Amino acid sequence: MTAQADYPLTLDLHGRRAVVVGGGPVAARRVRGLLDAGAHVDVVAPWVCEELAEAVATGAIGWHERDYVAGDLLEPEPAWLVHTATGDPVTDAQVAREAEAARVWCVRADDAAASSAWTPAVARGREGTPAEGLTVAVNAGGDPRRATAVRDAVLAALDSGTLPVRRHRVPSREGAPARRGRVALVGGGPGADDLITVRGRALLAAADVVVTDRLGPRGLLDTLAAEVEVVDVGKTPGNHPTSQERINEILVHHASQGRNVVRLKGGDPFVLGRGGEEALHCAEHGIPVEVVPGVTSAVSVPAAAGIPVTHRGITASFVVASAHEGADHVLSAAADAAPDATLVLLMGVTRLAETARALIAAGRPASTPVAMVERGWTPQQRTTVSTLERAAEDAARAGVRAPAVVVVGEVVAVRDRLGDLAGE
Repeated sequence: MTAQADYPLTLDLHGRRAVVVGGGPVAARRVRGLLDAGAHVDVVAPWVCEELAEAVATGAIGWHERDYVAGDLLEPEPAWLVHTATGDPVTDAQVAREAEAARVWCVRADDAAASSAWTPAVARGREGTPAEGLTVAVNAGGDPRRATAVRDAVLAALDSGTLPVRRHRVPSREGAPARRGRVALVGGGPGADDLITVRGRALLAAADVVVTDRLGPRGLLDTLAAEVEVVDVGKTPGNHPTSQERINEILVHHASQGRNVVRLKGGDPFVLGRGGEEALHCAEHGIPVEVVPGVTSAVSVPAAAGIPVTHRGITASFVVASAHEGADHVLSAAADAAPDATLVLLMGVTRLAETARALIAAGRPASTPVAMVERGWTPQQRTTVSTLERAAEDAARAGVRAPAVVVVGEVVAVRDRLGDLAGE
């Protein structure tokens, strides 16, 4: 014979009578949960703690200021549930017996084995998060500390997005307007799956549609449910199969159908990621949009190669520019920077020769160190170190390819003492 199993059940107590016998802190905790569930709560106790006294004063609960007597579970109307927490085993046992006779479920705080019902440790998805509406109850067979430990682990997993929290059914309400979807512009960081933010990971777990770039944490796509639609709009140098205008349309289209859409990007959506354009397009079409910042490759990829973009005694500032726009754009971005400022070039490989010549002509020493960090935060990460006058030649010889971040400045020399710093 196997041990008898409990029967887990969630109760709808909204508008239904519940009785709590006892007035101390344990009873107060029970009352708190019952009120959250919308129950009509009657407390039976000769005295009550401060928290319950406040609830009585505001009319949130009823209070019978005396000891428990026979019939309290049935008058003025039958209770659906009773919690007894008097601290007196005789009284608690009497309540349990009368509850059994009246077929009312009874939770005894003093003796779980003598109860007909038990209060689990509960984890609830927080309002405003992808896990909103989820309730996970943990019963550990009379071991409350064990149940609490598991409950806390579940809460952490809900917040981190490692649990599949995506809605499969949306509660329908008669007369309610059609559900409107949302768009989240999520910065996925420099590419490693575990460098996305907690908020971004949670939104990804709840997404109905994911519109992804080439440089985002694509390994996370494998964790999505099969029914999640993944739209790949990745671009490579010289190959833009999906225009930005079309990407904007895709976001609005799916959100208009009531879907939760995640636009998964590499780095940060608002750092040369065209996130501003996408946010404006959504706003113009009445689509709620959220921006989740990410770890930009402009800082994180040099760090992975052991290059701090600022370093005491070398430079206190840095400039980020898109070299894809041409040398004039780079010079304009760096025009007002300090002479020793680090220059971080994104999308800088293709026009590196042109950019290097322009920087030297503008006054940067030809001997300025340059580092080209390819595929940062991936197992294929590689760093090529050169100088401004030889950068293009050395890049061609080494076969440097995008995606790569180019760092120009004396901070490159710090790498000699640090080496790569990216984790395994």
